[in-house]
Amino acid sequence: SACLHLDDQLDPAPSPPSTRSLQKELMDTQHHADIPNRIKAKDVPHPGTWIAAIIVAVLGAMLIHGLVTNPNYQWDIVWLYLRDVKVVQGIGYTLLLTVAAMILGTIVALIMAIMRQARNPVLRAVAWAYIFVFRGVPVYTQLVFWGLFAVLYPMLSVGVPFGPEFVKFRTQDVLTALAAAIIGLGLNEGAYLAEIIRAGLESVDAGQTEAAKALGMKPSLIMRRIIIPQSMRVIVPPLGNETIGMLKTTSLVLAVPFTLDLQYATNAIANRIYATIPLLIVAAIWYLVMTSVLMVIQHYVETYYGRGFSRRRTTGSTRHNRQSAVNASGTTPAEPLPEVEL
Repeated sequence: SACLHLDDQLDPAPSPPSTRSLQKELMDTQHHADIPNRIKAKDVPHPGTWIAAIIVAVLGAMLIHGLVTNPNYQWDIVWLYLRDVKVVQGIGYTLLLTVAAMILGTIVALIMAIMRQARNPVLRAVAWAYIFVFRGVPVYTQLVFWGLFAVLYPMLSVGVPFGPEFVKFRTQDVLTALAAAIIGLGLNEGAYLAEIIRAGLESVDAGQTEAAKALGMKPSLIMRRIIIPQSMRVIVPPLGNETIGMLKTTSLVLAVPFTLDLQYATNAIANRIYATIPLLIVAAIWYLVMTSVLMVIQHYVETYYGRGFSRRRTTGSTRHNRQSAVNASGTTPAEPLPEVEL
C-alpha cells in the first residue's frame, strides 16, 4: 500500500510537445463548438474569376493545339538546330556582349551620376551633355557610327595635345568589331543608368551623410560605405530590367558589323537552309532561357539588398504555421492561463 501511495503522489510524466499541441487544438475546437448561435460565414462568390479562368484555359488550349498541329513550325528543324555549334557560340558572344556592356555602362553611369550632383557647374554640364546626346540618338545609329569610327580616324596616337606624338597605331588594330560593339552598347546604356543611379543616390536621406561627416568620414568613404549600399535597394530593380533589355539589344550589333551573336547566327542558318520561322523560334527559345536566368539572379539580388524593407503582408496561413511551430517546440504551457489558487 505504501508503494501505491507513493505512486499516487508522483506527478504524471509530461506529455511530449506534439501531444500537448494536439490537445490544445482539440480544446480550442471544442470551445468554439460550444458557442451558441455561432455565425457560419461563407466566402463571397467571385464568378468573374471562374469566367476569366475558363476563357484563359480555352485560349491556352487553342494556342497549344495550334503549335502542335501546325506543320509550318517545323519542330524537327527547331530541335535539330537548337543545339547547333554556331547557335551555342552565338549564345556565348551574346552573354559576353551583355556583361561587358553592362559593366562599362554601370561604371560610366556612376561617374556621370556623381558629376550630376557635383557643385562644379562644368562637371554638371558635361554629365548633362553626355546624357542628352547618348540618350537622344538611337542605339542603332550609335552602333553604325562606332563601326565607321576607323573611317573617321584611321590613325590614333598618344602624345602631347597639339604637340608631338609619341606612339601611333591603326584604329582597325585596336577598335575591333567586338570592342566597337561593347563600347557602343555600354556608352548608350550608361546614359540611361546614370539617371537610375542618380535617383538611387538621391533616395538616401541627407541625415546619413551628415552623420557620417560628424564621425569624420571622407566624402569618398561616405559614398562608398554609406550612400551606395543604401541606394542599391532602389537601383537594383531597374538595373535588372536594363540588363535584360541589354541582352535583347545585342541583336542590333550587326550594325557595327559584328556577326557572331545569337541573332545573326540563327539568321545565317535560316538563309542557308531557307527555314526562317524554325530558326526564329530557336533564337526566341534561347533568349527566353537567358532572360529567365537573369530574372532569377535579379530576384535574389533584390532580396539581398531589400532586407529589412519587406512590405509583404502576413497572411493567415503564415500566422497559423508560425503558431503551430511555437506549439510544437514545447516552450509554452498547454494552458496559457493556468488557474492560481489563492
